[in-house]
Amino acid sequence: MLYLAEVQKQKGGLLSGSGKTELKLLACQRTDQNWSTVSEEVIAAEDASKLNDGALVLVELNPNRQVQRIQEAGRPLVNILQNFSRQLEKFKLKEDEIDQWKQSLTFQAQELNRREMDMEVRSEQLQNMEEELQQLEQQKQEVDTSRQEIERLKTEVERNRLELEGAWEHLRGEQRRLEERQADFKQGTVLDEEQSRVMSELLDRLSNRVAPTETVREHLNLAFELVEKQQATLNPHWQKLEEQKTAIAQQQEEVERLSQTFSDRQNALQEAQNTLVQQTAQLQINKADLTSKQEYARIIKEQLRNAEELYQQIHSLAATSSDVVLGQQANVEALDKMSLEELQKIVQDLQHKLEIDASFVHDQEQELKYKQEAIEELQNKLSQASDQDHINLELELTDEKDLYQMLNSSLVGQRRNMLQHQKFLKQHQAVLLRRQGHTVVEEEDGNKVNLEPVLLQIETQRQQYSQEIQKLEREIDQIRSGVELNQGMIDNQTHDLDEKRRELKAIEENLLSLRRTTAECCGRVNLYQEALQPIQDSLDGLRQKLQGIAESLDKFQETGDHQVQAIAQLRHTLQGLMPQPELLAS
Repeated sequence: MLYLAEVQKQKGGLLSGSGKTELKLLACQRTDQNWSTVSEEVIAAEDASKLNDGALVLVELNPNRQVQRIQEAGRPLVNILQNFSRQLEKFKLKEDEIDQWKQSLTFQAQELNRREMDMEVRSEQLQNMEEELQQLEQQKQEVDTSRQEIERLKTEVERNRLELEGAWEHLRGEQRRLEERQADFKQGTVLDEEQSRVMSELLDRLSNRVAPTETVREHLNLAFELVEKQQATLNPHWQKLEEQKTAIAQQQEEVERLSQTFSDRQNALQEAQNTLVQQTAQLQINKADLTSKQEYARIIKEQLRNAEELYQQIHSLAATSSDVVLGQQANVEALDKMSLEELQKIVQDLQHKLEIDASFVHDQEQELKYKQEAIEELQNKLSQASDQDHINLELELTDEKDLYQMLNSSLVGQRRNMLQHQKFLKQHQAVLLRRQGHTVVEEEDGNKVNLEPVLLQIETQRQQYSQEIQKLEREIDQIRSGVELNQGMIDNQTHDLDEKRRELKAIEENLLSLRRTTAECCGRVNLYQEALQPIQDSLDGLRQKLQGIAESLDKFQETGDHQVQAIAQLRHTLQGLMPQPELLAS
């Protein structure tokens, strides 16, 4: 099992020498991405004596709590932190996506609530309209009943008028006969008993023929009251109709204002889309330029890598071949002049340094081996992983390969330096053995090939390539920064465009809803007016007819009064013509 531990070194006393090295366990790996703290436990680990006190390491323990492998924890911790950062970024993206869904659902819920409220208001308005139409229908029926009553009264008045005209004709005939009788009376003639009786009967019949107008006038007044009552009932409806017309005018103004706002927002959206298209095209040009420079940088890096490989191969050849002279050479003359003890000290120092280099190279080779095993293990997991874990494993495999490549590159140079130090040590050991009296087979320098000029030329090319790569990397960084800045601006503008589209869509929906509501209100107002206008026209016509009847009734009343006066005059005249006054009294 893999643990994260801290190196603890205990200082030794004067007699015991160096102190022992221990590992303090801090955390334990449960799964690939899961670590948990453990109770503080200290185990002995002499293999960690080369490490500094307080260093963090990754240690693998067997079931018997014995150390199997130790490696520095710096790079793995960086990988763990990178994976953690990537996971945080994924969680953040998921949270942003969830927030966007929440906002969208909230907006949709609000819109549904608003539409439900509009539907309820419209339903209430329609119900009120139906009730008002029912009331108007009842009022219309009452008006029709009043119209029928007025027609009946008009017919009765007309019948009375005809009877009155007949009575007047008869009266005028009797008046003419009376005038003739008066002429005869002036000549000395008088009426006999039969004539007096007939005249009295005629006068009585004329008196009874005078039709009373009080009943007709009462009915007429009731008809007027009914008409005014109906008019009073219609007046609130006409007022409400005017209010609705005013509200429709205000809604039409709001529709025009909202239409202008919609047009302005639509033009602004089109301009923003055009700007976004231009910036996107410029971004594609910058990306193409970035790709070309990256490709050129890749070619230069490939050449630099070839030069480095050639440089390393020459160094390896120089390190393994005795016919090649390269690198630092021992100054044999100076070594011969120095004391034997000093020479032995130099050889010991070089040998100690070589042992340190060899130990370090061995540790690095072991680390490289572990990296290779980790890469193979990740490749096996990747072949069996699900789609959900595939991306994470690919990222982790890429990081492991990059670490392997970096470690391998550094190890090549360390191996080359170790071989050079080894060859330099052999030169000093040869001089030391020769001065100590041992037989040493010396190599002839005349047959050796000096590859130092070739290496200098390769190093010059490497420097040129490095400078060119640095220049390209600066340009690439600048272009990449510009691309990232442009991409950020485009992303922000795209987000703003989405917001503007949603806002424009909301305005369009409000505009359509307002237009639909205005059209419905106009339809209701027209229907309302179509229902009210015939009733009002009927009431106006009925009022005019009633006024005509009232005028005819006034004339009829005046005519009746004249008739009564004429009958009274006739009675007075007949009293002088009749021989027996008692007949007149009867």
